[in-house]
Amino acid sequence: MNINLNEFPVTIDMLHLGLAILTVLFFILYITKSKSPVNDETANPIIDEIKEAGEQPEIVETLIKEASVKEAPVQLKEATADAALQLLSLLQQDARFIDFVQEDLSEYSDADIGAAARVVHEGSKKTLNNYFTLESVRTEEEESRVTLAEGFNASEVRLTGNVVGNAPFTGTLVHKGWKVTDVKLPKLAEGHDTSIVAAAEVEL
Repeated sequence: MNINLNEFPVTIDMLHLGLAILTVLFFILYITKSKSPVNDETANPIIDEIKEAGEQPEIVETLIKEASVKEAPVQLKEATADAALQLLSLLQQDARFIDFVQEDLSEYSDADIGAAARVVHEGSKKTLNNYFTLESVRTEEEESRVTLAEGFNASEVRLTGNVVGNAPFTGTLVHKGWKVTDVKLPKLAEGHDTSIVAAAEVEL
C-alpha cells in the first residue's frame, strides 16, 4: 500500500485544535491527581493532630475523645403513639373529652358550656389521679422571688421576659410547673387497636 504524504493536512482547523487542548488539560489533571497523597475530602484535622502529638499519650487520649464527641451522631428517641392514644381513650371514657372538644359550642349559652365543662373537669381530674402521680417542679409559692443558680436544669424551668446575660437569674415564679413521677396506665391486650379511642355505640 502506497501512502501519499501530500494528502495529509498541513494546517490545523479549530475543531482539531480544541480537541488537542482538551486532551492536554485532561492529561495534566490526571497527573496532578495521581501525585496528590491525600484527597481533600478524606483529610481529617483530628488525625493530623494525633500524629503531631507523637509519644504524648495524654494529648492523644484527649484528641481521641474530642473526635468521638464531634463525630457521634445525635440519637433521636422515636415516640410511640400507643400510650398517647390510650390516654386519649381514658379521657374520653371518664370525661367525654373528645365529645366536648369536637362539639360546636356556638349554639350553647355560657351556662350550658360551664355545666359541661364541669363534667369534663371532674372526669379529667379522675383520669390523671388514677393513672399519673404529679408533683410541682418548684416548691416555692407562686409570685414569690426565686434565684436560679448557674447550671440549673433548663428542661425544668423556662425563662421568660427580659433574659439577658448568664446565670444566676433572679425573677418571679409565675407557675410552679408539673412533673410526672409515676405512670400506671393499664396494660394493653395483644392485638388491641389503640387507634379506636371510643367505640361506636349501638343500642338494641
